[in-house]
Amino acid sequence: MTSILTNVAAMSALSTLRSISSGMEETQSRVSSGERVGEASDNAAYWSIATTMKSDNMALSAVSDALGLGASKVDTAYAGMEAAIDVVKEIKAKLVTATEEGVDKAKVQEEISQLQGQLMSIAESASFSGENWIAGGTDTATTPADVTVVSGFVRDANNNVSVKTTSYTLDANTPGSMTMLFGGDGNGAIDDATGILGTVGGDWSTTDFDSSTAGVDGATGAVAGMSVYNLDINGFSNVDMAEALTLVDAALANMTSSGADLGSISTRIELQEDFVSTLSDSLDSGIGRLVDADMNEESTRLKALQTQQQLAVQSLSIANSSSEVILSLFR
Repeated sequence: MTSILTNVAAMSALSTLRSISSGMEETQSRVSSGERVGEASDNAAYWSIATTMKSDNMALSAVSDALGLGASKVDTAYAGMEAAIDVVKEIKAKLVTATEEGVDKAKVQEEISQLQGQLMSIAESASFSGENWIAGGTDTATTPADVTVVSGFVRDANNNVSVKTTSYTLDANTPGSMTMLFGGDGNGAIDDATGILGTVGGDWSTTDFDSSTAGVDGATGAVAGMSVYNLDINGFSNVDMAEALTLVDAALANMTSSGADLGSISTRIELQEDFVSTLSDSLDSGIGRLVDADMNEESTRLKALQTQQQLAVQSLSIANSSSEVILSLFR
């Protein structure tokens, strides 16, 4: 039946055109944004997962920055400790030289004094972003202090998030466990009477400095009141020279141990940086699988929809022209 009030063909063609236009709008949105899931209405489950993963990836980016900052602190401390070790090696060599008969100890002491001044210069300079892990620090001369660097961001099976840290102890007064060249007083200034280089008589070490009394900790005689930093060999006897050499060698061993600890932390941070970078790339890839549009597929679909739209417009035009046929019957 042909009617001038109800054009079923036009209605059908118009419905098809609307459907095609809606599909084109959706496809054009995907092409322009590059995402097939851009809003929760597109796919609530995928959108929720992707949003959470994106937030975690942002946190990982912050962790990466924090790792870089922590690595700089550790590397600065390690560089300072390594430089100090080289200077103490020189002091040790000077002491060996001074043990020879006929050597002017006063001249050797002049060289040692210059090296001691260099030790303080190194300790003062090994600071990054206001933190010095080998000298100074508030009350480290009397109380060990823990410092930390960020080492990771974790989301567990229960969906709880946490930031992981690696700690390092700044100790300038515990016998056998010192990690600092010099400690710091209550104001944070360097206290040159504490730490591996500042503590007198080897009281920070388990080394026996008195060759005449087995098992005695600490130096005797002239060396008892001196540290590596204020060691003065003028007027030393052969026994004193032997103990001075033992004092410096024990300090060198302690410094080497501290340097190894710093080196291991540096290695761990470097490994963690590589892991965080890889993990971030994996998260990006996972997010892409959930929400990214296949541009080849979307461009093909867009071309097809454009063709369908043209045909639908033509079909609607044909359907609307049927009323003109009715009009011709009344002519």
